Amino acid sequence: MPGKMIYLDYAASTPVDSRVLDRMREVAELNCANPSSTHAAGREAQAIIAEAAAQLAELLNVSPGSLIWTSGATESDNLAIAGGARHRTHRGKHLVTMKTEHKAVTDVFEALAKEGFDVTWVDAGADGLLCPDSFAAALRDDTQFASIMYVNNETGVIQDIEALGTICRERDVLFHVDAAQAVGKLPIDLGNLPVDLLSLTGHKFYGPKGIGALYIADRAGCHVEPILYGGGQQRSIRPGTLPTDLIAGLGMAAAVAATRIEPDLAHLRALRQLLWEGIRCVDGIRLNGDPGGFPGILNVSVEDIDGESLLLALEPLLVATGSACNSKTGEPSYVLRALGLGDDQAQSAIRFSLGRPTTRDEVEFAAARYRDAVAHLRKLAPDRAA
Repeated sequence: MPGKMIYLDYAASTPVDSRVLDRMREVAELNCANPSSTHAAGREAQAIIAEAAAQLAELLNVSPGSLIWTSGATESDNLAIAGGARHRTHRGKHLVTMKTEHKAVTDVFEALAKEGFDVTWVDAGADGLLCPDSFAAALRDDTQFASIMYVNNETGVIQDIEALGTICRERDVLFHVDAAQAVGKLPIDLGNLPVDLLSLTGHKFYGPKGIGALYIADRAGCHVEPILYGGGQQRSIRPGTLPTDLIAGLGMAAAVAATRIEPDLAHLRALRQLLWEGIRCVDGIRLNGDPGGFPGILNVSVEDIDGESLLLALEPLLVATGSACNSKTGEPSYVLRALGLGDDQAQSAIRFSLGRPTTRDEVEFAAARYRDAVAHLRKLAPDRAA
């Protein structure tokens, strides 16, 4: 595939599904009204938003009224964590999360620590999985809030959300889940999962950028304080004029996902296995994270190779050395270091992330390109230890 860019960075963002684009275009051309307006066009915009809420609610098995629209997962995480923790200070000021969380989570906990909250950072195992017993041991009598990611954005590790949530319910701890990498990709039944708050974003599952949602369980004690003020929309939890076309797009992405999750998973499993079989022969290669994680992500390190040099040598593959939000620091992945990797191992990591449009030909080309790139870089470093 000479000269053709091959996109293998679906964990960073996905292309907008054609049905989503059609729905957004239809809404944008049909209705320009502010959905807060009480006139006919405003009421029509409200109806479009209600339809999208019903589509997303069906995907998650929740009530449409439990969903708050946001600008994306980062805002949803901030609203859930800061808003939830501040609402429950009467319960205590101890919070629990993991070292391998997304920056949209870790940075909020660090900010709350400066406000006087006490944060415990629990460790994952070498495979990235959090042991429920270790999680339970981190909870105290004054623990009031915990946040654990569903699918890790760098390694694809899937946490046992049901077990962790059950522990939280038994201890009266509010439980938040960053599900940006899980919604629309894995079956999620919030009607039966013990989750209080769940964050999601549209652009991770073939919807538009700039729109997300926060699920807030309808149960006693489950509430968040606003972090934005003005207007009073969405019960004043998240005020501001709602983007009708973006919301309609997210709703359509959810409707499409509801029919695609199982075939997509089967497609990704086959491609991930093909990719791993094609590169596992490389000397010194290591698969990072639990091999049984989300099949759309394969994170590998290799001995004696610099990640940035490898990234350039892999062109025209469009892959990542870490999460998209943290790719400009030049530092080794804090997620991989938390799993016990040294700086050199973490620095050499490449994340391949596959998607609905990925083909077998692209994966076979990617595997060959990776093998050739490593071999080429090693020829440039003849002093490499045998």
